[in-house]
Amino acid sequence: MTDSFSKRSRGPGRGAALAVLAALMACSCAGRRTPPAGPRAASASPARDPKIALVLGGGAARGFAHVGVIRVLAEEKIPIGMIVGTSAGSLIGALYAAGSDPFDLEWTAFKLEKDDIFDYSILSSWRGTVAGERIEAFVNENIKAKSIEEAKIPFFAVAADLLTGERIVLDTGPFGRAVRASSAIPGVFQPVALGDRMLVDGGVVDTIPSDVARERGADLVIAVDIGRELSHEPPSSSVGIVLQSISIMAREISRTGLASADVAIAPRVGAVASFDFSKKRECVAAGIAAAREALPRIRALIDAWKRSHATS
Repeated sequence: MTDSFSKRSRGPGRGAALAVLAALMACSCAGRRTPPAGPRAASASPARDPKIALVLGGGAARGFAHVGVIRVLAEEKIPIGMIVGTSAGSLIGALYAAGSDPFDLEWTAFKLEKDDIFDYSILSSWRGTVAGERIEAFVNENIKAKSIEEAKIPFFAVAADLLTGERIVLDTGPFGRAVRASSAIPGVFQPVALGDRMLVDGGVVDTIPSDVARERGADLVIAVDIGRELSHEPPSSSVGIVLQSISIMAREISRTGLASADVAIAPRVGAVASFDFSKKRECVAAGIAAAREALPRIRALIDAWKRSHATS
């Protein structure tokens, strides 16, 4: 009797308890609303690469150092978004911007000899002993693009207006003409007529044109200075005196451009004379060494820029 009574009394009691519990849970769930899903935490997306300008300064034969700098930057995949060049920098910069890879650039640069630059003109010697037509022809014969507008990398050559003293930025037209104007050393090369302007070497007003790069939208500027050291050999001609004088002037002018650059690369080219083409390899090697030395600084700046411009 006891066992049977016990089973009867426990069965209905547990069922009722379960029913009550289920009812309470239903009421509780009915009264509680599930909050709407909030926005997911936004994750930072990587920023684009900064637009890096490579600014190549003037320095005549020392310009072969630019070839070494470009080789290292290309090998290390440093993205170059524009090239700004003055004088020798415009020559090397044009060859690279027009589509030459670093190997072709080096090959072409090593072909360049003084005879490709100096075409003496007796009839017009009052304006300059060198006409400049040969350097224009050399550039046009050794590039892939027909005009600056077709450049693989945006390119800007800097010249000076002899009549007004203005800095002139050449970003259209044939490469050769722009390089000729940017490299027309006063007293040595004849000025280049372009419209109503008379253009001469850009080093007269801006040897390291970092400001041009900023004005054209560069985020970071790498400037290459090849004019820091002077030749210690006494000039042996009037042309040599002019070149040495311009080198001194350009070294002073370059201080502003170097100060506004994010990275300044100064290949140790020693006292290579303005038109000493026998030191090509030494200059290229100096450019390679200086660029490699600057790489940690360049990478750190790129990383810092990307972190500060990452979108969230």
